Amino acid sequence: MILSELKRGESARIVSVGGSGSLRQHFLDMGLIPGKTIKFMKAAPMGDPIEYRIRGYELTLRLEDAAKIEVQPVLEEGKEHLAESKEKKIEHPGLGEMGKYHVKQKGSAAPDDQLLTFGLAGNQNCGKTTLFNQLTGSNQHVGNFPGVTVDRKDGQIRKFCNTLVTDLPGIYSMSPYTNEEIVTREFFLQDKPKGIINILDATNIERNLYLTLQLIELDIPMVLALNMMDEVRENGGTIRINEMEEALGVPVIPISASRNEGIEELIDHAMHVAQFHECPGRMDFCEPEGEDGGAVHRCLHSIMHLIEDHAQKSGIPARFAASKLIEGDDIILEKLKLDQNERELLEHIILQLEKESGMDRNAALANMRFAFIDKVCNATVVRPKESKEHIRSQSMDQILTGKYTAIPSFAAIMALIFWLTFGVIGSFLSDLMEQGIGWLTAACDSGLTAVNVNPVIHSLIIDGVFAGVGSVLSFLPIIVTLFFFLSFLEDSGYMARVAFVMDKMLRKIGLSGRSFVPMIIGFGCSVPAIMATRTLPSERDRKMTIMLTPFMSCSAKLPIYALLTAAFFPKNGALVMTIMYFTGIVVAILYAVFLDKTKFKGEPVPFVMELPNYRFPGMKSVGRLIWDKAKDFITRAFTVIFVATIIIWFLQTFDIHLNVVADSRDSMLALVGGWIAPIFEPLGFGDWRLSTALITGFTAKESVVSTMTVLMGGSTALLKTLFTPFTAIVFLVFTLLYTPCVAAVSAVKRELGGKWALIIVIAQCLIAWIVAFVVHMGGSLMGF
Repeated sequence: MILSELKRGESARIVSVGGSGSLRQHFLDMGLIPGKTIKFMKAAPMGDPIEYRIRGYELTLRLEDAAKIEVQPVLEEGKEHLAESKEKKIEHPGLGEMGKYHVKQKGSAAPDDQLLTFGLAGNQNCGKTTLFNQLTGSNQHVGNFPGVTVDRKDGQIRKFCNTLVTDLPGIYSMSPYTNEEIVTREFFLQDKPKGIINILDATNIERNLYLTLQLIELDIPMVLALNMMDEVRENGGTIRINEMEEALGVPVIPISASRNEGIEELIDHAMHVAQFHECPGRMDFCEPEGEDGGAVHRCLHSIMHLIEDHAQKSGIPARFAASKLIEGDDIILEKLKLDQNERELLEHIILQLEKESGMDRNAALANMRFAFIDKVCNATVVRPKESKEHIRSQSMDQILTGKYTAIPSFAAIMALIFWLTFGVIGSFLSDLMEQGIGWLTAACDSGLTAVNVNPVIHSLIIDGVFAGVGSVLSFLPIIVTLFFFLSFLEDSGYMARVAFVMDKMLRKIGLSGRSFVPMIIGFGCSVPAIMATRTLPSERDRKMTIMLTPFMSCSAKLPIYALLTAAFFPKNGALVMTIMYFTGIVVAILYAVFLDKTKFKGEPVPFVMELPNYRFPGMKSVGRLIWDKAKDFITRAFTVIFVATIIIWFLQTFDIHLNVVADSRDSMLALVGGWIAPIFEPLGFGDWRLSTALITGFTAKESVVSTMTVLMGGSTALLKTLFTPFTAIVFLVFTLLYTPCVAAVSAVKRELGGKWALIIVIAQCLIAWIVAFVVHMGGSLMGF
C-alpha cells in the first residue's frame, strides 16, 4: 500500500520512497528510509496535510507526497533497542582523549594572534541561536519554529578576542533543499572556518546525527554539542559520551544551552581542536561488508580514488565530494571539472552500486548513513521514556490542531492578543506614556517661555520635536505589548502548528502552509518577515510570499490606527484595529489568487516540516526580543522620525523666500502638498496636510503620525476638521495597504533585486488607492 492510505494510529514499514530530485533527497535526509517504521498521528483539520511520527519526531507530509512512498503495514511498532544502563558511569575525558579513533592533527599549533573562526551548525529547532547567545553574549532572537535564523550572524566568543563564531541557518543535510541550506554549505566550502561546532538535539539524536556525518566528511576540526541533555536526564535517559566519541572520532560535550550548562567545557574543546588543527579521527562510516555487501563502501572509495586530484585542486574534501557525486550534486560536479571519460567512469561506478545494493544511488547512501547512526545509537544511547514535553504537546494538540477546534482556537488566540494589546494592557500603558510626554512637553514649554527663547526656536522644539517625536513615542507600549505576544507564540512552537493547520487553505490560493509563518511575523515587522521567506524551498512561493507580506499590518502602523480610532471611535478601538488587520489579510488573499492565476501559475511547494514539541518560552528570550524592538523603535524615533519632523516643521514654517509664515497654507510644504493632493481627492481626503503625511510615511510609517501632529500644531483636535468618521476609515485602509517603509523595500531589494522592489512599491500604491476608492465609493452610495 502507499503511505497516504494509512489510517490514524496505524503504523507501517517503509518499502520504497518515490519521487525525484531535491524533494526525494529531502525525504531521505529526513529519515524516510526503506525499512523504517512510520506512524500516522493525525490529519490537519481539513484532512491534509498529515502528521507522521518517525525516528522519534513528528513530520508533516501532504497526501499527494505521502502517495509517493510505498509502505507495508505492521501490526505493532518495532521496539527500539535500548542500551543497557547498568554499566558504571564513565567520567568525560579531557582534551584530546579520544579513544580508538583519535583525532588527526594537521601541522603545528595556530599562532596566538591568528583569528580562529567557527561555524555553528545544526538542525532546525536544536537550540543553535540559544547556544550562539551563550557563546558570544549576543542578543539574537530565539524561536521554536523553523526559520528563526535565516542569515549568517557573527559574534566573538566571550573572553577570546581572536575568535569569530558564525550562527548559520538550521539545515537537515548538506544537500541543499532551501536557500538557507545553501548559505550554510557555501560557508563551509568557501570560507573554510578553523572549526565546526555541531549542535545536536539530544532528545532526537538519530535525525540530528545525519548532518553530523556529512560535516565530519568536510575534514574540519569539529566538536559535538549534545544540547537539551537536561530533558534527556529528566525523562530517565542518558548518552554514553565516551563510546560516542570513540565511534565518531570527534569530541562530544553534553550541554544545556538554555541553562548555560557545559558551555565552558564546549568552548575549551572547540578552542583546542581549532588551535591544534585536530580534524575528525574517522571519516569512513560505510561498512566494507555491510547489509548491501559493501557496495556503498566500494563505490565511495572508487570515486574518491577517481577524483582525488580534482578535489585537491578545487579545495573540496574528497570524501565529501564523492558522497555528493553519488547524490547527483551538479554544483560539486561542476567545481571538480571532470573530463568526459571521468564522468562516464563515475556513472558506471554508481550504476554498479545500484545493481549490487538493490537500491537507487540516493537511497543506498542515505541507508548507509542511517545504518551507521542506528549502530551508534544502539550502543551509546539509553533512551528515555516518552518525554514530558511530548506528552504535553500531544495533549495540547488535541485542541490546538483538532479537527473542529484548531481554526476557532487560532481565531480566539489572535482576538485575545488584539484585545489585550489595543483594549487593555497596551492602551493603558500608552495613556500613561502620553500623560508623561504631555507633562514633559508642558514643563519644557514653560521653561522656554520663562527664559524668553526666540519664538522660532521655541516653535521648533515644542511644535516640531516634542509634537512629532513625542506623538510617536506615546505608542511605544502598544508596540511592545504586541511583540510580547507574538514572540510568545514563536517561542512556544505554536507557529509551526498554525502552518500545519492553514496549509490546505493556503494551497487554494497557490501557497504552502510554510508561507503563513513569515506572514504572521509580518504583523510585528515586515523586514524579518521578508527575510524569513528564505526558508521556503521554492522561488515561486518565496516571491509570492514576499509580495503578500507587506499587506500584513506591521506594528509601525499602530500609531496611525491608534491616533484616528482615539479621535473618532474611542469606544470601539479594539474592534477597529482588528478590522484593519483582517482587511489586510483579505486583500492579501485576493491578491494571491490574482498572482496564482497570472504571473505565478503553478503548484505550491510540498509541505515537509518538523513539528517541534511545545516549550514554555524563556522569559529572557522574550525580554530580549522586546528590548530589541523597543530599542529599534526608539532609535527610529530619534533618527529618521526626528529628522523628518524637523524637515516638515521647516517646510511648514517658512515660505519659498524663507520668511516665517503666519498661515501654514502659505508655506513651502503647502505648495508641495498641493501638487500631490489631487491624487487623493477621489478618496475623500484631498487636504495637502494629509497627502504630505502620507509621503513622509515612505520613510517610516510612524512618520505619518508625527507629520500630522506637527502640521496640526500639536493638537489632535484639528483631526475632526480634516476627517469625518467615514473618511478616517478610508484613510486607515489606504495607510494599511500602501507601500511599506524604506527598510522593508530595502529588504525586498536584498532578497529579490531592485526590479522586484520597484514592482512591489508601485503595485502596493496602486492596490491601496483602488481599495480605498472602492471603500469610499461604497460608503458614499450608502450615505456615509
